[in-house]
Amino acid sequence: MTKTFAPFVYWAQSETDILLRVDLKDAKDPEIVIEEEEIEFSSIGTGSQGNNVKYHFVLEFFLPIKKDTGNVEATDREIRIKLEKKEPDWWPRLLYDSQKLPWLKIDFDRIKNQSESEGEQENADISPQDILRTKYPQAYEKLQKEEFGFVSESKRRVYLFCYNTFMFCGFLYAFLILTIKYSKDPDEFVPKAYATVGNTFKFLQLMMILEILNPLFGYTKGSVYEAAIQVLGRIVFLFVLIDSEPRMQEKPVVFYLLLTYASVEIVRYPYYLFRVYDMDIGFLTWLRYTVWVPLYPIGFICEGVIALRDIPYFEETEKFSITLPNSWNFSFYLPNIIRCYLLFGFFPLLYTQMWHMYKLRCKRLGIKQHKSNLSKEE
Repeated sequence: MTKTFAPFVYWAQSETDILLRVDLKDAKDPEIVIEEEEIEFSSIGTGSQGNNVKYHFVLEFFLPIKKDTGNVEATDREIRIKLEKKEPDWWPRLLYDSQKLPWLKIDFDRIKNQSESEGEQENADISPQDILRTKYPQAYEKLQKEEFGFVSESKRRVYLFCYNTFMFCGFLYAFLILTIKYSKDPDEFVPKAYATVGNTFKFLQLMMILEILNPLFGYTKGSVYEAAIQVLGRIVFLFVLIDSEPRMQEKPVVFYLLLTYASVEIVRYPYYLFRVYDMDIGFLTWLRYTVWVPLYPIGFICEGVIALRDIPYFEETEKFSITLPNSWNFSFYLPNIIRCYLLFGFFPLLYTQMWHMYKLRCKRLGIKQHKSNLSKEE
């Protein structure tokens, strides 16, 4: 396996742009992938580690940028990249994480040139944070609140460590109960699986509402929308489609769904647990971005079967349905909502989730996407 190194990267910013300068001479066919939240660079060239060496780096931005407006200028001496911020504002730092990368440095020459163009002289010994705090105190205070979510970095890490540890232990407990009791007497346990661990899953699922609030308050990086879809979707299946209908709870498909949920989470939470402190364990990362390949389709199929078999039950009981006439002149018929989901939402949601995880897998594991998939994004 060819060893890769990170070149020296110098960065500066204006209120609207991020400027990167990659110190790499004679770069051969540089591959640069720009996303809203990060940039990935790979090329062979002459840099700090020698001649004709493969260089690679990934930078996760403090805030999103406009991925379609990136401007790349490659010369024999260096590569310059100009990126436009999604929202004009000053950043206290370039990276989302507060880690210090030895090869990432501030481009004081550009800071000085920008100041001179405005007729100002700045001391290069002053950090960008000090400049921002002095010249733009309100913007600095706002970004500090967004960065720390109104708590210190150490408290944020402790909170996330405790949360991920608790969730891992909870799902591990459920997984062990399901597998051990199933191995002893499969025929007898499967109908009783939900009665045995159902309350545990409901409690853990309610705890996962915090995963919607965490990115909302800046405790974690990610999409509030994507987290809400996943968390609230599971809540609907557990509380509405399974817990409210006793006849469904005894079906084997419920056991398989719970086992799939637990299998996914006992891998996901340890990965996030180590990432809180910027620790990357190779096998765990590979497992996190590989185990979904069989488990996600199995989970979707189980959910689809549960939704389909629930239709006659809810037609009989009319639970969660509102029929006319009533004082509000409003009707809501849950079986029809389930039918619409199965007809128009099931496969698009499955495709969207699988495509999202595929892109993450390629990004995290350094796998090049197939040309046909790249053409889809374009």
